[in-house]
Amino acid sequence: MMSVGAARNCIAHFKDIDSSKYSFSSPTAIANQSVHFTNNHINVLFYIYCILLQKYYQELSSQSMNGCGGDPRAPLGTTETRTFPAAATPALAADRLNSALFNLKSNPPLSDSGIIRIEVPIQQRIEALDWLRCQSHNLLLPRCYFSGRDSTPLIENGDHSDHKKRLVSVAGLGSSVFFRDLSPFSLDDWHSIKRFLSKKCPLIRAYGAIRFDAGYKIAPEWKGFGSFYFMVPQVEFNEFEGSSMIAATIAWDNALSRTYEQAIAAVEATMWQVSSVVRRLNGSTPSAVLLHQTHVPDKSSWDSAVKRALELINRKDSKLIKVVLARSSRALTTVAIDPLEWLTSLQVEGDNAYQFCLQPPDSPAFIGNTPERLFYRNRLSICSEALAGTRARGGSEFQDLQIGQDLLSSTLIEPYKALRKLPRVQHLYSQLTGSLQKEDDEFKILSSLHPTPAVCGDPMEEARSLISKIEMFDRGMYAGPVGWFGGAESEFAVGIRSALVTKGAGALLYAGTGIVEGSDSSMEWQELQLKTSQ
Repeated sequence: MMSVGAARNCIAHFKDIDSSKYSFSSPTAIANQSVHFTNNHINVLFYIYCILLQKYYQELSSQSMNGCGGDPRAPLGTTETRTFPAAATPALAADRLNSALFNLKSNPPLSDSGIIRIEVPIQQRIEALDWLRCQSHNLLLPRCYFSGRDSTPLIENGDHSDHKKRLVSVAGLGSSVFFRDLSPFSLDDWHSIKRFLSKKCPLIRAYGAIRFDAGYKIAPEWKGFGSFYFMVPQVEFNEFEGSSMIAATIAWDNALSRTYEQAIAAVEATMWQVSSVVRRLNGSTPSAVLLHQTHVPDKSSWDSAVKRALELINRKDSKLIKVVLARSSRALTTVAIDPLEWLTSLQVEGDNAYQFCLQPPDSPAFIGNTPERLFYRNRLSICSEALAGTRARGGSEFQDLQIGQDLLSSTLIEPYKALRKLPRVQHLYSQLTGSLQKEDDEFKILSSLHPTPAVCGDPMEEARSLISKIEMFDRGMYAGPVGWFGGAESEFAVGIRSALVTKGAGALLYAGTGIVEGSDSSMEWQELQLKTSQ
């Protein structure tokens, strides 16, 4: 092992080199420089070489294309999924995937645009969130995570066997193609996403979220998300019931200045950085202790906002029946919060709830643990649901039953009512189902259902207008649609019970509560406290 003194001499010698004589534009160029060093310098130079190599691959893998820039209705030349034999471990699966990438590089398709997914099943179940946490050394690439509820639908297994397996959760690193714009999410944007999806490739999906209100000025903390942000991961880890799968997706379009060669090089660079060692990392980082918390609005401003809303609701000439007012709480902690570790700790709260994480490049992470489905589509069949009312769980079984009966006695338009019980709270719940006339109606359904009365109010336009006037912060993706588009299926939740984890020491927590005739501002404030306690 090299001594500290020898290392310092080596570094000093390295600094004396005229770097203008050498090109470090690629790993090959780095390795081919003709520079003479003594044996004492080898270890440090190798370390520096590895750093330069890592930076090169990070820059290469972070390059992607925005799919919103082209013709949204132009068909892709190639759409394909290739499934390879199952491997016993993640490491063997990654090796098999790298070999497949090499073969794809050697035999490029002839089309000018396309998307190809290559996947290798793994003969053991590994949690997708554990896999993604083991990639936390790479914070430059976008990442995503989505875990469905217990009612997540069955899909065909990757080995194309006759039986089906339930896809439990998905984790993604890097984006083969992303979709982002500052303008409101439009039908053309929807077509731009659907252009890269296909019924014959059900696991090629675009994961992302849409702002609650695209007309509201984007705050600095939400800048990287734009008005909407979706990504098709470069490298993806799928967790099934009883097995797993690792996959890589190559997307290209010459019309978007993204060639096949560039796309596959970027995926290779991301695979070079992927760790194949997956282990549960519970307690691996220092615990974040809450130092200080501030609310926007504060209690006094909240009371004023509720008073203003009630005055409008009670006016005889007003159509407003309900408005949902929200609060942003900035939590300052002793150390930076790991958003993925936070999600892991929330898994105990995750029964009957969706879990998600979305983090564009160089942006905070938007995470959540939401119980509310916006809609699920399977071809032309579609279902949605309504959540209304929030009550704490009872301290005893009898008290919990009493609180539930109180909820069930509330009025709701849909005649069938049930209870959705979560570890800390319970809600009134009703399900709605229907059929689309054509698949393009998916965009109309999304636009019609969002924002729901549970996060905005009733009537929607009057409630949203009031929110834009009296709320003192940008909701961003909070209370907006969060989920995924697929070729034959799509699923979205409502982005409540959520937080924006910043890169500093802290996070922004969001919660809202419905204001109706007779609401009491202090009791509604307590409900906000109950919701953020999750």
